[in-house]
Amino acid sequence: MKKETTIGLFGFGVVGEGLYQLLLSNQITKTHIKHICIRDPHKPRSLDGQVFCFNPDTILNDEKVNLVIELTNDDQGAYNIVKNALRKGKSVVSGNKKVVAHHLEEFMEIQEQTGSALLYDASACGSIPVIRNLEEYYDNDLLKSISGILNGSSNFILSRMFNHDESYASSLSKAQELGYAESDPTSDVDGLDALYKLVIIATHGFGTYVHPGNVFSFGISAISGFDIDYARNKDCRIKLIAHAVKLQPDRFTLFVMPRLVNPEEYVFNVEDEFNGVVIEGECYDKQFMFGKGAGGFPTAASVLSDITARSYDYRYEYKKKNYFRHLNYTTDCEVEIYLRYREASDFNLFDFETISERYSSLSNHYVVGTIMLDKLISVQEDIGEKEVFIAFTGNIDG
Repeated sequence: MKKETTIGLFGFGVVGEGLYQLLLSNQITKTHIKHICIRDPHKPRSLDGQVFCFNPDTILNDEKVNLVIELTNDDQGAYNIVKNALRKGKSVVSGNKKVVAHHLEEFMEIQEQTGSALLYDASACGSIPVIRNLEEYYDNDLLKSISGILNGSSNFILSRMFNHDESYASSLSKAQELGYAESDPTSDVDGLDALYKLVIIATHGFGTYVHPGNVFSFGISAISGFDIDYARNKDCRIKLIAHAVKLQPDRFTLFVMPRLVNPEEYVFNVEDEFNGVVIEGECYDKQFMFGKGAGGFPTAASVLSDITARSYDYRYEYKKKNYFRHLNYTTDCEVEIYLRYREASDFNLFDFETISERYSSLSNHYVVGTIMLDKLISVQEDIGEKEVFIAFTGNIDG
């Protein structure tokens, strides 16, 4: 039975205001926002000032507020809001993928202790309901892999480079101009945003939480026209892809890398700010979900869905974690990569198992070969400071 929902909202930026407008236009009964907590009392707002507050305790200590919506851009503040609200027995909806990815184990424990619920479909893939589908439709042990474009900003940049022959700098500037990338785009273009989403998705898909610091991630900020030309010559495109792959009945791995994608793959034609997720299973081969992954209203729509679900007492059961055999996370597997580099010393960082393709010129060199994923992790910080670019070919052996 649908219950009355009294909301305390933290944050009134693009997503927060978008959510407020959606609640008004959809006229959802038995749901209303009582407080909106903001940091800047002097910033012009489009609402009556009486609804705003500036102290988090106004919401956290209000016994009538039974659902907290956390949509701030302050990671430490968001962590404190989610933790304290759950401890007080209030349910929470959050869109902060970084906070959820880093503290999901702790949040799961608090939910078990207090009976509160944390929903965060908005933290992964904007308008695509990936998490709830993994919890409900794919609540079995048949999953083989989850992969896809999880970051709309980086995908927009790559689309501009491939489809309009723009440089990386120009494509990034356009993404920022349209609001698809932040003024500091590091999280998007270096693969961190996709990494956080992958950790969350994998927890629901395979039932094992992996800390983001234990996962290899490499972004697109070092991509060049040479890499674009290489992909075109192979009749491929480069997409930033997050991978969760079951290697054995009891082992799986995670990583985020640019990938050489061929025309037969679903994500080949996912362009601009859109996301695309491919779920592969033992019996149903591959299934594809597609939708907008960047922008205020797509994310707000996902938050709205969580609000509605919670009004019917929906909660994540973490079925794979609680009811199925435990899968062990491993980086002991071999991946095939394209590596473009300039200096021999940069190449020497990579301990390849095999090399199947090699090219050298005055300004650019590349190899295609296999390397152990754990060796990539061991040099992750070093290669982030080098003039190199890596792309996964799609071949993995575990």
